[in-house]
Amino acid sequence: MLKSNTNPKLLFILTGSIALYKVMNVLSHFKKLNYQIKVVATESALKFVGVSTIEGLTGEKVHVDLYENGSNMDHIHLIRWADAVVVAPATANYINKLATGIADDLASTLFLAHDFTKPFAVFPAMNTKMYQHPSTQKSIAQLKSWGVDILDSASGVLACGEIGVGRLLEPEQMITAIENLKLPVNVTKPATTAIAKAKKILISSGGTQEPIDDIRVISNKSSGKTAAQIADQFIANGFTVTYLAAETAKLPTLECEVVKYTSFHSLEEKLRQLLPLNYSTFIHAAAVSDYSVVPTTGKINSDSDELTITLKRNPKLIDLVKKLSPQTKLIGFKLTSTTDEKLITEKITKLFEVSKCDVVIHNDWASVNSLRHTFNVHSKQHPVKTNLTIDDLSQELMMEAL
Repeated sequence: MLKSNTNPKLLFILTGSIALYKVMNVLSHFKKLNYQIKVVATESALKFVGVSTIEGLTGEKVHVDLYENGSNMDHIHLIRWADAVVVAPATANYINKLATGIADDLASTLFLAHDFTKPFAVFPAMNTKMYQHPSTQKSIAQLKSWGVDILDSASGVLACGEIGVGRLLEPEQMITAIENLKLPVNVTKPATTAIAKAKKILISSGGTQEPIDDIRVISNKSSGKTAAQIADQFIANGFTVTYLAAETAKLPTLECEVVKYTSFHSLEEKLRQLLPLNYSTFIHAAAVSDYSVVPTTGKINSDSDELTITLKRNPKLIDLVKKLSPQTKLIGFKLTSTTDEKLITEKITKLFEVSKCDVVIHNDWASVNSLRHTFNVHSKQHPVKTNLTIDDLSQELMMEAL
């Protein structure tokens, strides 16, 4: 079973090489798979790629300075935290420092704090002559004898224009090598197993558009971004996902079945078609209009000084789910715009009691508009979990789906 506290913890050490751009793809890949990522970078590494780029990909602080205030034990804490250490790219300077026991910065000190009970993988990247130099070859042999995983470098055109060995492996090759590392026995990898593949997940996204006339519509501000991010995490972990999306909703970046809807009635029709198809979980993240417009024929005259539109209340589509598919686990979303805790509790309770939700995800409009959008997870089975990031939320939802 996929558990957040057993997902692999990868510590990446980045050293100064033009090949660092390849490693950014590797970081992104494992982050999408819900691996826990931390990064240590040397000063020279930051000459090639910025802190903001790394932090944007990982969502974590980049560790650089051994003597930074409050960080003087990072070399101990980080190496203890990690299930595996990945050095990519590893320069000749760094490899030779490790072999001789030099520890003059955070990146090299980490190796001396390493107890060889977990993988320490090194991906060399350097000029051919530097790679073939007796000092480098001796250091590689020494590190291998200690149990360090030294991955072979590739041959090809190097940054200097020469052709030969020393080229950093391609991202796909690095990913495969990292996935094949022998992790500690108490660590499980994300769910890419037959169990996940057997789980059919339906995710609704975006907002309905209610036609005023043949041209105009009433809609809402839902972009579908949250649902798309959740869908990507499910797809990456091997689940079979159907993405039920509004016409303007953001789509997942990974491949899945996409079904489109427009209005309330269009969404209702799609749900009646899809829900009987044995989905194990329905994540209902779509923003559905509470009202539809009483139909108007043709196009409303835009010359009128005033315009009256008649609205009629829509039934709650979420109340329909358990009637159409009683066995489907229902995960509902509730967006509020209030600080009244009593009112928030009433709305969440209604989703459990009336709509028969198994899990309710609550977020507030103030959080949506902030730099750090967070969510609260309410479940019949577990205590409330608060202030979850989108990655944390996706992890919780996958645990629920399994």
